[in-house]
Amino acid sequence: MTNNKVLGHWVEEVAALTRPDQVRWCDGSDGEYREFIDLMLETGDLRELNQETHPNCYLHRSDPSDVARVEHLTFVCTKNQEDAGPNNHWMEPADAHALIDGLFEGCMKGRTMYVIPYCMGPIDSPYSRCGVEITDSPYVVANMKIMTRMGKAALERIEREGTFVRGLHSIGELDPERRYIMHFPEELSIKSYGSGYGGNALLGKKCHALRIASYQARQEGWLAEHMLIVGVQSPEGETHYIAAAFPSACGKTNLAMLIPPESHKGWKIWTVGDDIAWMHLREDGRLWAINPEAGYFGVVPGTNADTNRNAYEMITHDTIFTNTATTLDEQPWWENKDDGKHPTWDWQGRPYNDHSGPAAHPNSRFTVSASQNPSYSPEAEAKYGVPISAIVFGGRRAHVAPLVLQSRGWAHGVLVGAGAASETTAAATGKTGVVRRDPMAMKPFCGYNFADYWSHWLSFENKSDKLPEIFHVNWFRKNADGKFLWPGFGENLRVLRWIIDRCEGRVDARHTPIGHIPKPADLDVSGLDIDDDTLEQLLSVNDIEWRIELDEVAGFFKEFGDRVPKRLAEMRLKIEKDLTNRAA
Repeated sequence: MTNNKVLGHWVEEVAALTRPDQVRWCDGSDGEYREFIDLMLETGDLRELNQETHPNCYLHRSDPSDVARVEHLTFVCTKNQEDAGPNNHWMEPADAHALIDGLFEGCMKGRTMYVIPYCMGPIDSPYSRCGVEITDSPYVVANMKIMTRMGKAALERIEREGTFVRGLHSIGELDPERRYIMHFPEELSIKSYGSGYGGNALLGKKCHALRIASYQARQEGWLAEHMLIVGVQSPEGETHYIAAAFPSACGKTNLAMLIPPESHKGWKIWTVGDDIAWMHLREDGRLWAINPEAGYFGVVPGTNADTNRNAYEMITHDTIFTNTATTLDEQPWWENKDDGKHPTWDWQGRPYNDHSGPAAHPNSRFTVSASQNPSYSPEAEAKYGVPISAIVFGGRRAHVAPLVLQSRGWAHGVLVGAGAASETTAAATGKTGVVRRDPMAMKPFCGYNFADYWSHWLSFENKSDKLPEIFHVNWFRKNADGKFLWPGFGENLRVLRWIIDRCEGRVDARHTPIGHIPKPADLDVSGLDIDDDTLEQLLSVNDIEWRIELDEVAGFFKEFGDRVPKRLAEMRLKIEKDLTNRAA
């Protein structure tokens, strides 16, 4: 099925190890996708949803023990443990191969082994990278069809270039005690066993597009980031592209598909990507970004016509749902869907009652083609991507972080990203306000030592004088009564406008030790229920709180020892000194 001898030999090796009944090379065609859907309907792996209200939509129910990424069983396997860093679980490569290959031994008996050639990014882009996933799961094949450029064109590119990321996956017995996700960045390979969940099984997504790609990016001089890419178009037709990184529960998907409020007629938002950005320096000195994915694998609870109308509309057809509840007439249902209907069966197919907990699993998902998004940007298929005007980091902080700040330069921006943090919510942990550092929102996804990752970011400072401006936003600041000060959602466009104006040099700012803050008159709050005192709270910088914050960042950096770039340590000390002098 291929003229690439390395690929052909590897497939033969895997078949000899796993011993499937048959091997099938996937071509990525629509007809093949339909065939897999029909197969899973026949086996019960999929359930047909109401085809009148949700045409071509289906429900997959996972094993109850297999509903999320398993970070404690996810390993980065490098020859030197320090290269993986304290931000990753590590295993020596030979030991890791021996352990997981023992699980793969004969695991596909009675099953079909599927070979999936895929391309992350537009097929004709020099910035795209290809891979091949071998799996025994038709569910994985169907989702990879939606999430990647999969099939014949990808295989042809692999045969031209001769390089690809190897991914081997089996659902195994779905035994939590026999489950591992192993990454071998120095070999550009991934092995995943015992899980059928997306983040563990769709190897093109987090495994390839972030953990392996972040390592590739450092070797090759680019950036693979956990970032959305959004275009902001003014009524005059001027479009700026922003890449933004947010930890979970910080509004990432909502920002990617933001709908301008009534007060901003003529403004448009274009979604290039909702989750991952690969950024390269081009000859013009600017960073250009592609979205390596072709679809969305999104969390569905909380999605409704008010919170995210675009997402809500795009999943009404041609969507695979995973672990949602269902109504009496077989429509998908999830918490806060707000459509007036009620669940009849929960995510495990059991009769639902009000005392049995959430009807849909809190991590229930939808898989859908990106082109179904009403705000989909055709630039998502652009060969060279889009030019990035601003990079935005975000977090959930009740205090400390102002609504928006601009870094004092690239190195300071790297420090802002490296120290990014969010406070936990009760829904997530049972405790509120616990600060968790999540540098660049990459904590679960960086495929090597964070200290080396920050050094790689800093290296761009000397490569161009046209790099994007770096900002930080915090939609979640609260007053003394615990109420949010900022309305969020579509109104976040007002903050994006200020960010763009700063990039274009159209507005001034208040210059503080922690960065540049909007002058109240330059942030448009017209029509909002925000008085002068509230606006001042949103934009205030408390020197004492920030000195504590910087001390905590220093403590976090100590985890990475001498590999932390001196440039970051010096920058942190300078800001601390400036805050002390300002208070004196």
